Amino acid sequence: MADDFKNYASGLTAPANHLATVTPDDGADLANVSRGILVGGAGDVTVTTLGGDTVTLTLAAGVAHAIRVKRVHATGTTATNIVVLW
Repeated sequence: MADDFKNYASGLTAPANHLATVTPDDGADLANVSRGILVGGAGDVTVTTLGGDTVTLTLAAGVAHAIRVKRVHATGTTATNIVVLW
């Protein structure tokens, strides 16, 4: 399959190249810092950002949010089907 964009740099506003489902964990960082996060089931998601801030966000289902996340915590997270984009 041809990729007409293979010679273009991928910036933060470009579509994601990778997706990964997330199991929230209070003690472990993600394998890769995300460029974004989305949830399949709306609810709260407690995250630690790349900058080190830990906050609880209320996220709508099916909406990609451009947030650089390094950890998704189990405590305080009620949203389901969490996916990170990078």
